[in-house]
Amino acid sequence: MRTANPALSDTTFQGLPRVAQAEAMTLQGTVNKSFFLLLCVLVTAFWTWQKFFVARDPAVVTPWLVGGLIGGLVVGFITIFKKEWAAVTSPLYGLLQGLVIGGISAFAEAQFPGIVLQAVALTFGTLLCLLMAYTSGLIRATENFKLGVVAATGGIFIIYLVTLVLGLFGVNVPYIHQGGWVGIVFSLFVVVVAALNLVLDFDFIENGVAQRAPRYMEWYAAFGLMVTLIWLYLEILRLLAKLRSRD
Repeated sequence: MRTANPALSDTTFQGLPRVAQAEAMTLQGTVNKSFFLLLCVLVTAFWTWQKFFVARDPAVVTPWLVGGLIGGLVVGFITIFKKEWAAVTSPLYGLLQGLVIGGISAFAEAQFPGIVLQAVALTFGTLLCLLMAYTSGLIRATENFKLGVVAATGGIFIIYLVTLVLGLFGVNVPYIHQGGWVGIVFSLFVVVVAALNLVLDFDFIENGVAQRAPRYMEWYAAFGLMVTLIWLYLEILRLLAKLRSRD
């Protein structure tokens, strides 16, 4: 059960007790909890969004954005290492990530009006299409498919890490983070990889249900899916911003 999602690794369900069917995680339960986490994200995202457009000052929102980013990372790691706490930490993660999503979205919308609605529509459209393709068997998470997505995701992570480290020393990585065609193609590639990670997440959740993992794993599985969905949205937003900057 290979997946590139750090929350849903090969060892996620290892060592967990195989409980009775009545006490096990279900697909419907995971879906319900995913919707709840999405609601948590939307609530705080709307709050920072509104806060920015009332003040029209990035300095008002930036502390909340940074706090949400750091807090989200901390809570995310706690959730990964303490899966049984997921019923509490996953909603908290969603609320913290919403602060980040709202701030970034507000900045992008101020610069490129209408871009957020486009990004949201494309994100959920992609989610729906891939879910339909997966459930219909059109896309199958074979071992080669999983290996390719994991390798591509790892490569993207290394590029972003190198960019971050070099940025701390005042060195900018050219082309891929700019609005030229190289940057657009790179962002398009990242969006495709992020979208394909959703297929791996669907497969992983389905396997967890088949293994009769404990009920609290519904919260954890929803958390893992939310990690991928947030990444996909941010990458789509980045791609659209690069395209709009060429106008």
